[in-house]
Amino acid sequence: MPLVSVKIARSALVLLVFLVSGCASTRLIDSQVSSFTAQAIAPGASYQFERLPSQMADSANQAKLEKLAEQALAKVGLKRQNAAKLSVQVSAIQRQETYYTDSGLNIGWGLGWVWGRGALSVGSYGPLFPGLDARTSYWRQVSLIMRNAAGVVVFESHASHDGIWSDSETVLAAMLDAALQGFPTPPAGVRRVNIEIPR
Repeated sequence: MPLVSVKIARSALVLLVFLVSGCASTRLIDSQVSSFTAQAIAPGASYQFERLPSQMADSANQAKLEKLAEQALAKVGLKRQNAAKLSVQVSAIQRQETYYTDSGLNIGWGLGWVWGRGALSVGSYGPLFPGLDARTSYWRQVSLIMRNAAGVVVFESHASHDGIWSDSETVLAAMLDAALQGFPTPPAGVRRVNIEIPR
């Protein structure tokens, strides 16, 4: 084999290993974030969670969400404490959508195939690997609202993300970190916040 071909093959192999190792280590959770600050919150302030009646009805899931929020709030210096003057209401919603791809080539007489995310089929026997043509997308939004002792909203933040990851708790934790980026004085307007998490 010529020396140039060997060098090209080695370079391609190194690049492939780099790409595979990079893809395997982390994933990016990109959220659209909008935050509003009405009043300064003292560093190290204490807070307690406040629940809506609907959240009380689903206390198990709300407790999981509040645990994730507690970890995110600790990163910005806030401490959870019963009977604190600052109250925090955290909520999350999720929509799931499955759709099917149909790109491919049909050459007649029941022969054809579909590539990419599609199902491979030959003849009239149906797909060889059923389900490959299905793709599920998850849209999520988290919201954090903080109120002072008088019940006045002093901080509000929302983060939304649309992606393929089904592990809700891991993704929601990253989204809560994104919603609190820049706390207590985040930038004005809608912004994109990228959080890298392990695969």
